[in-house]
Amino acid sequence: MKPNRVFGVDFSGAKDADRKIWIAGGALDGDTLRLDLCRRLENLPGPGSRLERALTTLRTFVTQQAPCVVGLDFPFGLPRILVEEERWEDFALGFSGRYPDADRFQMSCTLTAFERTGYKELRRDTDIEAKTPLSPYNRRIYKQTFYGIRDVIAPLVANGAACVLPMQTALPDRTWLVEICPASTLELMGLRRSYKDENGRDYRWVRDDILTKVTQPFGIEVPDQIRHLVDADRKGDALDSIIAALATLRALRESIDTAGSSDPALVEGHVYV
Repeated sequence: MKPNRVFGVDFSGAKDADRKIWIAGGALDGDTLRLDLCRRLENLPGPGSRLERALTTLRTFVTQQAPCVVGLDFPFGLPRILVEEERWEDFALGFSGRYPDADRFQMSCTLTAFERTGYKELRRDTDIEAKTPLSPYNRRIYKQTFYGIRDVIAPLVANGAACVLPMQTALPDRTWLVEICPASTLELMGLRRSYKDENGRDYRWVRDDILTKVTQPFGIEVPDQIRHLVDADRKGDALDSIIAALATLRALRESIDTAGSSDPALVEGHVYV
């Protein structure tokens, strides 16, 4: 039985991740997804840095929403040649022991790739297929990969709170986690264009147009207050979270049980677009 709650997460591994992580989602009513949530992550009180508390808050949210399916905007794995383990689960659970911090993670991947292939950066098969913008350990996103694997999905897998697809079996009583990429989804739909305000330019009309085109054809209902929020969010993170929810919904409807069912996807991961 598939979950009836769907969420998309626009992720960040920055120091102020609590202000940059957005979550959007809602409940399925037949073929309609009714959005009832679109907001920044709200940190739980407690010790630790803003980033540490943000990651704890995200894990708590994912756990409390079970059973549901959550799309997360960061790489779940690395190119096969950089992975020593034969199973993705072993790779994820051993990740923190192999890579002490984010910078050493990026350096290790870069050096290993160069030593073994002569290339500074390698991409997974799914990155090529989904046309993701960057390698999982590219300087622009390596912190997302590092903190996403180490502090979000690995702990959820370790305590049995979530199943990571397609590398693990989807169990009906748990949260299902899938890797998504809003940029790839927009590319697939022919909607890649500037929508984040910069240099004094106001792109709210572009955000509104994209929002309509990624929701109406797929049976996603957007309340007026969420539409106004997307229009007003100059950085475009609210829209990204809704695009993430769309990719997650598409995975649930079309391919979540079969996509990436062969090696190397079972080790590298699979991007659902």
